[in-house]
Amino acid sequence: MTIDERLERLTERHEALTQSIELMHADWREGSAQTTSSFQAVARNFETVLDSIKRLEHIAAIHEDRISDLEEKQ
Repeated sequence: MTIDERLERLTERHEALTQSIELMHADWREGSAQTTSSFQAVARNFETVLDSIKRLEHIAAIHEDRISDLEEKQ
C-alpha cells in the first residue's frame, strides 16, 4: 500500500467520523430539546399537584375546625 493510498484511506475514515459526529450531535440536540420539553411538562404538573395539595390542606383544616366546634358544643 502506497502513501497516497494510505492518505486516501485516512481521509475517507476522517470524513466518515466527521459525518458520524455530526449525526450524533444532531441526535443529541433533538434529545436535549425533548428532555427540556418533558421537564417543563413535569414542572407544570408538579405545580398543579402542589396547588391541589394546598387546597386539600385548606379544606382539611376547615373540616377539622368544624368537627372541633361540634365536639365542643356537645
